[in-house]
Amino acid sequence: MQKLKKANLYRNELIPISGKLVERYNKCLLKLGFSETKLTNFSIDGAGWSPEIAEEKNENFYLNNGEANTHAIIISPKQKGLPVYNPFHSFDKELMKTVFRKHGDKINNITRDSAICIDFDQKIDTFYEPLDVLKYKEINIKFHLINNLDVAKAEQLKMIETFKKDTNFIDENIHQQLLASAKKYGDLRERTLDLESIVFASDSFYTKAFGGIFVLRDFVKPILIFEKEETYKEAINDTTYDVLMYHISHKELIDRLLSYDIIEFDLNEEVTGKRYDRIKKYIFSSFLKETNHPIKDILQDPILFKSYLNKIDIQERKRVMGLELFLQKKEISKTIKAKDILDDELFVALNKPHSSLKAANQDLIWYLLVNIAPKDVLFLYWYDKEQFYERFKNLNESVQDWVVETIINGY
Repeated sequence: MQKLKKANLYRNELIPISGKLVERYNKCLLKLGFSETKLTNFSIDGAGWSPEIAEEKNENFYLNNGEANTHAIIISPKQKGLPVYNPFHSFDKELMKTVFRKHGDKINNITRDSAICIDFDQKIDTFYEPLDVLKYKEINIKFHLINNLDVAKAEQLKMIETFKKDTNFIDENIHQQLLASAKKYGDLRERTLDLESIVFASDSFYTKAFGGIFVLRDFVKPILIFEKEETYKEAINDTTYDVLMYHISHKELIDRLLSYDIIEFDLNEEVTGKRYDRIKKYIFSSFLKETNHPIKDILQDPILFKSYLNKIDIQERKRVMGLELFLQKKEISKTIKAKDILDDELFVALNKPHSSLKAANQDLIWYLLVNIAPKDVLFLYWYDKEQFYERFKNLNESVQDWVVETIINGY
């Protein structure tokens, strides 16, 4: 991962946490029902998730109380706009944007000396079966302050009202109560500590619950796409809901997505674009085992590309140059179809979200496509960083160099 870190492509927007902030973070963990961290220094993302704490606890989703209950922690206004590096749902980043958009000024005030624990409540205490994910509709974003600072303010204001009544201003017990509150919490009279709940309406989304499920809602009928075979087999026996269900590996899935105008195969755009060039080169790199030149040079130098292309097996060559082969055949026969010539993964990789979809759904469908056919390194990095990181570790070092340069150029 050093190459990615050096290029600022590996979790480069985390913020460091130490000192008093660690204490506040631990109070949030306890308030949410988790155990404290023993670390004295760590880093967090926009939702307060820390890769170091995840490693310490050996649990990536240590801010979850089961798959149905997710949480976030805000201990610094610097979290505003930061990426959410380990989302459990595809809308988690939008949830955090909504929080800062609604309560940004209050967050600045509160985090001077406190921290905010966030509960994303969709009114589901726990999941029992896969189709429970269809119950996701509205998410009530609830806020809780450590040390119950909002409660302390209410009590402080109540004491002040009592102090003002009659001759209470000479009552030494009230004096002591006010002084004790001020020493512990400071003067809370002018502090803005009330964070009203926010209702977030979920649309189509992806969740990592039950091994990963895509929920597409805006079409003829709801479509569920399962990443885990066992979950799919369990779900198809449930007749409670009128939905379409597929496993992500099903070949007919792509045909369905095309017929419902969820995705489209825009040949003219892809054949002239950089995306196809990236996909072709990445596929080619997987067939280059023993070379006299660095693979990065082979992918970037047209002469070397042709030289090594003619050295690999003919079937592998057809997989790399499938699109060019299809276009040649199409000049002879207009009825020939791309999916009949192209390698399955190349065909999927050349599809894109339908242009009629709204932006949020386009992002979701890109995420789906790069999971079915992770052949575009730039889009895989954009839409599924965790999978990208896992794949990157296993690449040839020269291919890694090409990938890093490709992503930087893509930005």
